Amino acid sequence: MAASPILTSAHKIAVAGLGLIGGSLARRLVRHGRFVVAWNHTDRPFEAARAEGIRCVETLEDLAKGKPDVLILATPLRAMPEMLGRLAPVLTRGTTLTDVGSVKGLVRQQVQEAGLADRYVGAHPMAGSEFSGYEASDPNLLEGALWALTVDEYTDYGRFLTVADTVTQGLGNRLIVLDDQTHDRAAALISHMPHVVATALANLLVDSDDRNVAAALAAGSWRDMTRVVLTDPDRTEAMVDEDADQVAGLLDDMAARLTDMAGSLRGGDDRDRAGIHGFFSRAQPFRDYKAALASDRVQAEPAGTDSQSARSDLTLTDKGWRSELLDSARRGQEVESFLTTHLARVIQLPRVGD
Repeated sequence: MAASPILTSAHKIAVAGLGLIGGSLARRLVRHGRFVVAWNHTDRPFEAARAEGIRCVETLEDLAKGKPDVLILATPLRAMPEMLGRLAPVLTRGTTLTDVGSVKGLVRQQVQEAGLADRYVGAHPMAGSEFSGYEASDPNLLEGALWALTVDEYTDYGRFLTVADTVTQGLGNRLIVLDDQTHDRAAALISHMPHVVATALANLLVDSDDRNVAAALAAGSWRDMTRVVLTDPDRTEAMVDEDADQVAGLLDDMAARLTDMAGSLRGGDDRDRAGIHGFFSRAQPFRDYKAALASDRVQAEPAGTDSQSARSDLTLTDKGWRSELLDSARRGQEVESFLTTHLARVIQLPRVGD
């Protein structure tokens, strides 16, 4: 089938913020042939960005006045209200607004307060590192990244497709579609709460009398469990604080699980061996899921395709596209591309617990 023209309309893309994510996005979009214009709160990265083919402008207002097809806010979440306030008077109707924030409900509320809700589509790339700044950016940071696009009942389908084109064709990534609440619950579980747990582990080491011995002995498991502690702590604190209620609930759950495990370990020869075994065996569905993913990748490498991940086409309707795409995500499918405005190519991946 011939693709709809709207699927290739996101040619001129503006990026507000040339930090780790914004810089990586801009550089990758240029490499994929998109016209990229960028602004940053300081001009420090402009020389390096221009050398990569990124056009840079002096003000955020200039970025909006250039009438991009998509404007991506890649600024810290705490800066969003100010950025949106500056954009509201100058952002044209032809520009679709999106962002890369890790908390979607809060951003949508701020977008609504700025009067820009009718042109907004939420987005969150599942990529990052412990480093920051344009100098740490890398177009390969987004290699194989999955994006969550978030919508509500007012999201315009044409604008959604424009952002989807930016992700799938402009960046070569896949996406799933969620509502804000589902996204924020999941992000708290797999990102925000683990940052707190990792920091607690590092704090435990710092406060130990044996900290230097422990640090010398630390190897792969410690490195993998604490990598995110190397992130700028102010950035992590802001991220966690902006999702405070979700993170607090998960930490309560985690604390209860650890307390139960501590109780099972006590008692010498009479300790609760069934409880100990149950604690470690409970995660088997996740181990099976990871093994299935690894098997898919190994078998896909020779041909460069997902040989075990079944591709299929998902038909979308004008009235039901939001729920149809959300149901697709819950089934463990990722959208690889849009063949037409109402036909998506999806890939079925393994599911936890299947």
